[in-house]
Amino acid sequence: MRRTTLVTAAAAVSALVLTACGGGDGGSASGDSGEITFWDTSGPNESPVFTTIAQECATKGGYKVKTETVAFDQALNNYRTAAQGGQGPDVFRAEVAWVSQLAKLGYVVDLTGTELASDTSDFLETPLGSTKFDGKPYGVPQVTDSLALFYNKKLLADAGVEPPKTWDDVKAAAAKLGGEKTIFINNDAYYALPFIYGEGGDLVDADAKKIVVNSAENVKALETAKGLLDAKAASTALDPANSYNNMQAAFTSGEVAMVVNGPWSVADYLKGAAFTDAANLGIAPVPGATAGKGSAPVGGHDYVIRQGTKAKDSSVKFIACMSSTESQARIAKELGLLPTRKSAYDNADVKANAVVSAFEPVVTSAHPRAWIPEGGQLFDPLKIAYADVLAGKKDAKAALDDVAKAYKDTVVTEYTVG
Repeated sequence: MRRTTLVTAAAAVSALVLTACGGGDGGSASGDSGEITFWDTSGPNESPVFTTIAQECATKGGYKVKTETVAFDQALNNYRTAAQGGQGPDVFRAEVAWVSQLAKLGYVVDLTGTELASDTSDFLETPLGSTKFDGKPYGVPQVTDSLALFYNKKLLADAGVEPPKTWDDVKAAAAKLGGEKTIFINNDAYYALPFIYGEGGDLVDADAKKIVVNSAENVKALETAKGLLDAKAASTALDPANSYNNMQAAFTSGEVAMVVNGPWSVADYLKGAAFTDAANLGIAPVPGATAGKGSAPVGGHDYVIRQGTKAKDSSVKFIACMSSTESQARIAKELGLLPTRKSAYDNADVKANAVVSAFEPVVTSAHPRAWIPEGGQLFDPLKIAYADVLAGKKDAKAALDDVAKAYKDTVVTEYTVG
């Protein structure tokens, strides 16, 4: 998952993909325009690869594709506005939390009866869950992700420190790793989830329709994060808007020894002075309250088709090609992004990718989020609370009580608190 604070807005670009002469069976003769607009919400490191694969899929499939790169932090609102007016892309790369929301609004196609829903057994269970709403399929998993512990191997080795398995291990290592230079804690809500899940907490209980964000487990989780700062075993940014960029700069320069982040960050790390030797970048599961109990959220992106598209058949073909084992293996090889198909992990190139191999056990044990239409709206109130706790402006209980109230008042109004 890439939160809005993680993304540099990409300039809108278009790449028109032409088919070979003669076209295919997705043209106007069958009631399908044969021309697809694909909104790609990835960043500048990833978009060229997706555009190239889209081009190749179109050539093989006999249709045309225009790929438009849309800034992630504007994409959902832009899509909803366009779809409401019967406009917008034919295929959209949606963050996993968006799919159920768009399905509830009637802005994406129910894929029941298409080849995309005929056999989904090869997809990992948790990413596949993000494509469902009311038991029906509305998307196809593109890539998945989670959070892991990234560490500077040389700094840890020189200090005689093993990658920590618990937050107490992090605190204990601080004396050898330079105190506050041990780990940088990003104060964004998504990065609070490893602390919360590691304590057995959650934000809501969707099945019971309960708000549980202010549970005793979650209070302890945020107190653990704040405790690292109080013990001078971690640093953070007091300015939430710059927290992610500050974390990236500190880690890539070698100023801090560890951070928690996702696979999308690797390309940036390998450009940094501390990782001119890529082998110096270590990846391990996030620490937990106890050893082996670390737990990180599942993120990623899904392909969806806009309701009202004039190229449904071509869009189905396009997604089938883009989400194939071959395409996923190529994306993993070239970008280090994590496949959603089990079969892709058996590919030799995928197995040889150190980042993907390191993240495979992280992803398979990742904690599913609540796949509800309001899921994406759960983060903004938590982001404010988490930043306030880390900055010492509020204690954890008071901050999380405020989040619970915000959820009840504006997000999941039909849920009960507690």
